[in-house]
Amino acid sequence: MFGNMMGKLQEMQQKTEAIKQRLDTISVQGEAEDGLVKVTATGNRKVTAIQISEELIQSNDKEQVEELCILAVNRALEQAEKVYEAEMKDVAKGMLPGM
Repeated sequence: MFGNMMGKLQEMQQKTEAIKQRLDTISVQGEAEDGLVKVTATGNRKVTAIQISEELIQSNDKEQVEELCILAVNRALEQAEKVYEAEMKDVAKGMLPGM
């Protein structure tokens, strides 16, 4: 019985690592103010790009730019978290029925 549990644990660890690698290839995006700021992140919740529109930059409103960046980053990370949780939930289901 103990050997079977260890085997399942190792299998779960391998699947988790494979999913984490796959999550690095998944991109999600968060936007603020109708796309004036766009943030791209991986499914592993790492920000990979920030785009700020020329229109916003020319406004010279530093405070607005900062606020919109924070908003867009948080939205991108929320999307990444949803993808991450969905992927990890599938691993847990497959390994631990009834969860």
